[in-house]
Amino acid sequence: MLNVPNYLTFLRIISIPFILFPLQSGKPNSSLLAAVIFTVAFFTDWLDGFIARKKNLITKFGKILDPLADKLLIGCSLIVLIGLDWVAAWMGVLLIGREIAVTWLRSILAGKGHILASSWWGKYKTFFQAIAIIPLMIHYSYWSINFHYWGLIILWIALILTLWSGLLYFIQCYPLLMEKSPKI
Repeated sequence: MLNVPNYLTFLRIISIPFILFPLQSGKPNSSLLAAVIFTVAFFTDWLDGFIARKKNLITKFGKILDPLADKLLIGCSLIVLIGLDWVAAWMGVLLIGREIAVTWLRSILAGKGHILASSWWGKYKTFFQAIAIIPLMIHYSYWSINFHYWGLIILWIALILTLWSGLLYFIQCYPLLMEKSPKI
């Protein structure tokens, strides 16, 4: 069912090329534009959740689409930042690899009839990843602020939260993973 929160989530997905195309040029004005669009797109993540809860518009479709939109927005942005050599490839592999692993975990559990809800650690992880990406996109120094440096500091925090939350998901779900699937 499509409603305002789901439309906002679609808007976040649709915004991705409008972020990536200017960003990939690596030029100061284009990078700044990409960071502004990314910031607005990430704000829709908060806004769609707020509206869904406030107006009781939470749907199963939205529960699936919203985290997928976050993964696409952050993952695609990280890939371009790696391509520009503004983020170390190994950091991107760990950040994106964790997303793939947790998505795999969710799909395995769904096949067994379980739903893995987002944890607060996972929400903090997403927040810090996005907050790191904004200055990493800006990249250049403005007003005597080295945005790239601060983006990397925040990305380290995001990396720690990313690995920690992934580990907690796997610890939490280990007993469920060991359950025998019902035979059909």
